Amino acid sequence: MGLFDFFTQEIAIDLGTANTLIIHNNKVVVDSPSIVAIHRRTNKVIAVGEQAKHMQGKTHDDIKTIRPLKDGVIADFEASEFMLTEFIKKIPGIQGKLFSPSLRMVICIPSGITEVEKRAVKDSCARVNAKDVRLIYEPMAAAIGVGIDITQPKGNMIIDIGGGTTEIAVVALGGIVCDKSVKIAGDVFTNDIAYYLRTHHNLYIGERTAERVKIEVGAAVEELEHAPDDMPVQGRDLITGKPKEITVNYREIARALDKSILRIEDGVMETLSQTPPELAADIYNTGIYMAGGGAMLRGLDQRISKKTGLPVFLADDPLRAVVRGTGIALKNIDKFTFLMK
Repeated sequence: MGLFDFFTQEIAIDLGTANTLIIHNNKVVVDSPSIVAIHRRTNKVIAVGEQAKHMQGKTHDDIKTIRPLKDGVIADFEASEFMLTEFIKKIPGIQGKLFSPSLRMVICIPSGITEVEKRAVKDSCARVNAKDVRLIYEPMAAAIGVGIDITQPKGNMIIDIGGGTTEIAVVALGGIVCDKSVKIAGDVFTNDIAYYLRTHHNLYIGERTAERVKIEVGAAVEELEHAPDDMPVQGRDLITGKPKEITVNYREIARALDKSILRIEDGVMETLSQTPPELAADIYNTGIYMAGGGAMLRGLDQRISKKTGLPVFLADDPLRAVVRGTGIALKNIDKFTFLMK
């Protein structure tokens, strides 16, 4: 084992639908969008991450941009492998090495994943020279990242709203007691906004613009204390076909997202209704923790708090809570028995 240890690099990966984050030596070394740009004729990778994101929606016939993950699981095996390889090459400790070191990694997966999808994640890791791969469920990683001691006999509820899935779980004693994985998250919010502007303003916008609207003026409630400024949005007029600009405010976006947020609320209520009474008592005292990029939607915490009647706490850095938890799991790889091989 000694020689193996010498050549082994340890990394923790949050392979997300929207962003992939990698931790190496306790530092986040990769934080990039999960997008790959591929040349159609040669099938060669042109760009990954940020660079490929800038190409999204602006490509010609020879280039296609692929998001290898859909709903939190690998949808395009080859592209996800390309992407992982490129990201791992960017890690400072591995960059420019003569031969690629073998890797020990902890990687997180959605809780509603099937065995086949789990296999795909493992195979992808094996292809990038990972000798020892452990899997951790996303709600567990998020709970650790928020700062909860999950090994205690105490119930905690965590909501992780990512790009592809919303994971809602009650964790205690180092395991998930009850959980629900809802396929409504950041990507669906983005599509809702594009659909709303198409139907109400006859304005056709791309995915990147819709995402920018979500980040700048997105809201979950129509009454906010600190309201964001109205935002000009440019796109194509569906009637005349000309480029045009309109101004949108957060109230409109709150209306556009209402149906999707209702589905998330239903998931939370359903999970609460399945919680054993002793743990429900704990959750009444501790409240609900929220993590993931979707948790940053303005007023979402208030809305869930109002629906459940419980206090809702947002993680310090919601986007990185899951990868931080995965990194802590990597450090305690032998101590945490809930990591799956």
